[in-house]
Amino acid sequence: MAGKALILVENLSVPFDRRVWQESTTLRDAGWDVHVICPQGTKRDTEPHVEIDGVKIYRYPLRAATGGPLGYVQEYGSALWHTFRLARRIGPVDVVHACNPPDLLFLVARMLKRQGARFVFDQHDLVPELYLSRFDRGKDFLYRAVCRLERLTYQAADVVIATNESYREVAIGRGGKKPEEVFVVRSAPAVERFHQVPREESIKRGKPHLLCYLGVMGPQDGVDYALRSLARLRDDLGRTDWHAVFVGGGDTFEDMIAFSRELGLADSVEFTGRIPDEDLLRYLSAADVCLAPDPLNPLNDVSTMNKIMEYMAMARPIVSFDLREARVSAGDAAVYAPANDESEFAKLIARLLDDPQERQRMGETGKARVTGPLSWERSRTALLAAYEAACS
Repeated sequence: MAGKALILVENLSVPFDRRVWQESTTLRDAGWDVHVICPQGTKRDTEPHVEIDGVKIYRYPLRAATGGPLGYVQEYGSALWHTFRLARRIGPVDVVHACNPPDLLFLVARMLKRQGARFVFDQHDLVPELYLSRFDRGKDFLYRAVCRLERLTYQAADVVIATNESYREVAIGRGGKKPEEVFVVRSAPAVERFHQVPREESIKRGKPHLLCYLGVMGPQDGVDYALRSLARLRDDLGRTDWHAVFVGGGDTFEDMIAFSRELGLADSVEFTGRIPDEDLLRYLSAADVCLAPDPLNPLNDVSTMNKIMEYMAMARPIVSFDLREARVSAGDAAVYAPANDESEFAKLIARLLDDPQERQRMGETGKARVTGPLSWERSRTALLAAYEAACS
């Protein structure tokens, strides 16, 4: 079955994009000649062309979007031009594997299909729901446009890879794909990457407990909900026995730092930005409770959150809002506040801080889930089955 595969991704550089890197190395191990086109990183993944562990990576310069929807039009237009350019350079392939967002890469896939390639659509996000959740503009002209692009992508795809069962239902229902054409390949942490290191009490800044958030900081990611919950933990529940660290970056990073100061949390909350893995492990190993404050919106309710999977890989207990796919991922490794209820979120944090035995039980439950039923080994089998279906 193995041949030449070309993976297209616009959202992150590779191998920084962990899901794409896991897919790339899985295909490589199965005998595929794997090529990847992606944007350059800012501080890492900066080489225009590099081969890493047998995977050939072609990167292009890309300025991240600013200024609302128009900024994304400019970003995606530039990315599409570079992707076309590099795909022509790589030449004919057996499979073109396009990861969204955006739902524009089907245009490159159609060009390669005319040369004999099969098209695997790897749906990382539901872009119509992402648009509604991020911009709060309702179902306007741009919303209808992204719905149309999604339909065209589904129509062009020979096989669809969904990150969970909710996305699979959309591909079958809204996308019109046959059930046998849609495969669930869940994102799973590389468990060898996540391991305990000795706890450093200095990280807690003199407090008994450490709270940790790990992930992207965008309008739909709920960092503002987390900060308001921490203010309630302090003001309503009188708890000042904690220090909180927010690891990651994104569009609202600077805004969230300013918001924490506005709430009077500057002495209790630390923002690290993106950090190396060794520092991430230090924070997660010292954390008593991890936060998944993604609010209920059309996207978050049906999306698998990488942060939850990574918390479980580190055997950390989780406080989350009650979202459909959060429960599927975490199960009993998390406690769930009613959607968007910051007061209840704060109360659950306090409850776990007071119950070390429950924290340990939840952590062990989460670790068992990501090393068992939610492991990458299960997803690996599904990925190779999707490729076999595309090529048959």
